[in-house]
Amino acid sequence: MRELRVAVVGYGLAGAVFHAPLIAAEPGMRVAVVVTSSADRAEQARREHPGVRVVASADALFTDPTGIDLVVIATPNRTHADLALRALAAGLPVVVDKPFAVTSAAAEQVVAAADRAGLALSVFQNRRWDSDFRTIAALMADGGLGSVRRFESRFERWRPEIKGGWREVGSAEEGAGILFDLGSHLVDQALTLFGPVSEVYCELDGRRRGVRADDDAFVALTHVTGVRSHLWMSAVATQLGPRFRVLGSENGYVSYGLDPQEAALRAGRRPGDGKSWGTVEPESWGMFGTDGDTRPIPSAPGDYPAFYRAMAATLRDGAPVPVDPNDAVETLKILERAREIASGPSV
Repeated sequence: MRELRVAVVGYGLAGAVFHAPLIAAEPGMRVAVVVTSSADRAEQARREHPGVRVVASADALFTDPTGIDLVVIATPNRTHADLALRALAAGLPVVVDKPFAVTSAAAEQVVAAADRAGLALSVFQNRRWDSDFRTIAALMADGGLGSVRRFESRFERWRPEIKGGWREVGSAEEGAGILFDLGSHLVDQALTLFGPVSEVYCELDGRRRGVRADDDAFVALTHVTGVRSHLWMSAVATQLGPRFRVLGSENGYVSYGLDPQEAALRAGRRPGDGKSWGTVEPESWGMFGTDGDTRPIPSAPGDYPAFYRAMAATLRDGAPVPVDPNDAVETLKILERAREIASGPSV
């Protein structure tokens, strides 16, 4: 089996914690190049991926892409579309971290370029492989919930002081703010489960002193099927609500807390380290049933490695990409509409 050599552009949180470890864990895939201008991050990359070639700029990579089978874009949001276009122009398949781009128009340009070039393009919507999300999908598949009527989903944090990074003090045009950051996951999950949307409503606020971007948001979606999705994302939640609450005609499902995979990756654990990857302990299982008659049900294991497993199959065998980039375009259109609604009518 020929080794697939991957270039990771950007070695901050996304590149170093999410992408590179999952690439390295996939048999026959290797982090061959890391693009970073930071001396500290360059040293970190060499330590974590022995034999990796580190270059200081995307120019150096695209000038000589010899031997590279895939480019992963893990840079700040505002650069995603431009770097993806440059990678495609260099003849390279691409994975783009979410959000795909800062506008749906830019995202559509990237999709069109990939189609013209006949190159694989996917978007890293890793939360499709969260344990609790996979559990809900399984409950829907076996009919245990009945007809889903309401889907509630939250990514909430209590961070009363800003850290000052671009996600907090950047502009909407740069893709800053919690709506684009966490909303990219929440909207994608809702669309994946319940399909197209006919109506969008949004409340958007910047609550903390010194913040320029939104840090507190609520989005309501009405799907064509009639299901209503209520999505919260916040950095200022003094008490956290359930991660998921799904209300069906027969039963409901409620879960608290986050999938364990992110914490494991941040702590330096890797898939295959020993303990079953993505396993949720029984005390963290969600509750299933009706009011007064609920029981914990086992959580499906989380499976972030599935993304690059599928991407390897795309590159080797022509299998479908793990996430259709057109899905990410639709997510961006909804986020754009949500921001327009929250801003109110122009005067």
